[in-house]
Amino acid sequence: MLKKLGRMPIVLTLPGLAILLVIFGIPAVQMFLSSLKAPAFSLANYQAFLGQSANVRVLFQTVEISAVATIICLVLGYPTAYLIVAASKRMRMALLVLVIIPYLTSFLARTYAWIVILGDNGLINNGLLHFGLISSPLELIFNRMAVYIGMVHIMLPMMILPLVSVMIGIDKSLSSAARSMGARPFTAFWRVFFPLSLPGVRSGSLLVFVICLGFYITPAALGGLGDAMLSTFIAAQVQTSFDVASIATSSFLLLAIAVVVLSIVGLDLSGSQSRAGRQPRKPRLSRLPSFASLKGHLSELSIPYRAKRWTAHLYEARGSSRWSEIAGPAFAVLVLAFLLFPEVVVIIMSFSSGAFLEFPPSSLSLQWYRSFVGDPAWYGAARTSIQIGIAVAILSTILGTLAAYGLSRAGPQLRRILTMVILTPITIPVIVVGVATYLGLINIGLIGCLTGMILAHSIGAMGYVVVIVSATLANFDRRLAQAAQSMRAGPLQTFRRITLPLIRPGIIGGAVFAFLHSFDEVVITSLVSGFSIYTLPLKMWENIRNEADPTVAAVASLLTLLPVIWLIALYLTWWRSRSQAHPAISEAAA
Repeated sequence: MLKKLGRMPIVLTLPGLAILLVIFGIPAVQMFLSSLKAPAFSLANYQAFLGQSANVRVLFQTVEISAVATIICLVLGYPTAYLIVAASKRMRMALLVLVIIPYLTSFLARTYAWIVILGDNGLINNGLLHFGLISSPLELIFNRMAVYIGMVHIMLPMMILPLVSVMIGIDKSLSSAARSMGARPFTAFWRVFFPLSLPGVRSGSLLVFVICLGFYITPAALGGLGDAMLSTFIAAQVQTSFDVASIATSSFLLLAIAVVVLSIVGLDLSGSQSRAGRQPRKPRLSRLPSFASLKGHLSELSIPYRAKRWTAHLYEARGSSRWSEIAGPAFAVLVLAFLLFPEVVVIIMSFSSGAFLEFPPSSLSLQWYRSFVGDPAWYGAARTSIQIGIAVAILSTILGTLAAYGLSRAGPQLRRILTMVILTPITIPVIVVGVATYLGLINIGLIGCLTGMILAHSIGAMGYVVVIVSATLANFDRRLAQAAQSMRAGPLQTFRRITLPLIRPGIIGGAVFAFLHSFDEVVITSLVSGFSIYTLPLKMWENIRNEADPTVAAVASLLTLLPVIWLIALYLTWWRSRSQAHPAISEAAA
């Protein structure tokens, strides 16, 4: 049996693909056919949607908010990523950890942090009132600016991490060579480094924009009535009328925007395959003969001047370096403070002893933590979330690891197609995934039960496992397994003693991300829970909307500390796997 699977490794992807097809794929096709009024096939639903000016305004508003948030993330994220890569190795690791911690923190906790900071009785207004700078609270919340602040705070790590991954692979000697040939620092950066970093710009911007299209919680919590996005409109339809055709039409219009952006930017996020085999495209102006000839003549005339300038400044001390040495770290500190300060504020305020949250607390107390532990509604929701998260982590880790192992041994074209299919639930707007999953669970009668919730969370969590385990398998040297087999180790023994120890960090990392994905999920959960299952995110969202119970500050504090614990566990696992990697081959041979 193992030999047959070894000859057909793609079979290992079938269990995960089957669950994805039943829970998400088939319902998505049914939604699309419903939006087209199958079998008559008409565009009447789309015409009706676009015929209402309010719908069109919400649609354009969704694109506008997503685009502006993406641009802000790029403006803040690119310099931050550049400074992280330019730092020493130890400092770079510390800065990356500070970026990853907010990324792993519950987005509900981070949204609540901004409510605490920007609210009428929040940190900023209370501080300004205390110092007499204002006479009444400023309107800092329930407006477009608050939405941008919350969305950028949540999505900025997702912009920084792809940029760092690309920038860290750029050969620094290329910029040094440009500097040695007389190029100024900015010219060397703009002409050499920036073009090489464009794959990171493209992948980060694509991820941020597509995910922002499906934002629901943050705009609803921080924005006003005029800041609603299409996902909010779809969620309202699900909770009220549940007209499948109307919901499907809205969902696929949102999905169409994401597909158009994916088509324009390019589905290959690595940036290498899309450029292979074709000449780089020249700028439009440079293709005009008159402009090109004029540019050449001017360049020739300026050669003597540039040669003299290069000779004169070759050994000149750089006077502007001190300013850049101060401005760069200061910018990085401000960005990291923007990412970490809201969590710190919530942690401090959760120890307040007053009847309401205040910063700084007049006195310290654990009353809100005792309220969390003593309230069955709170700890019951937490227990349910932990149970679902553990089950999702186990199921998605098994299915995702099998799929990643099969994909690593498949052909390039088939691997690319299947990987795109598996990653679909985490690369399209989440509200669309939620509606399709709701219909899929209705088809098999699992709405409002733990099994249905686990399956709904697993289709997205499996994608994270596939990405992380595939990255680990990409660095796995297959010659180690071949060497063990040449020493008469069987397939199962080879996998258990060679492959598994070396890819264990990736498997554990995938399990951690799967658990966090499930534990923090609220959009899909709110649709498929059937009002019978209360998870911790749902309980938090209910309290954030009602602003009735400060216990949510204690819960948000615990969720903020959770990623720190996970990172420590992952580091210990990685360190232990490194120490066991060397004796693995000798043990297998024995």
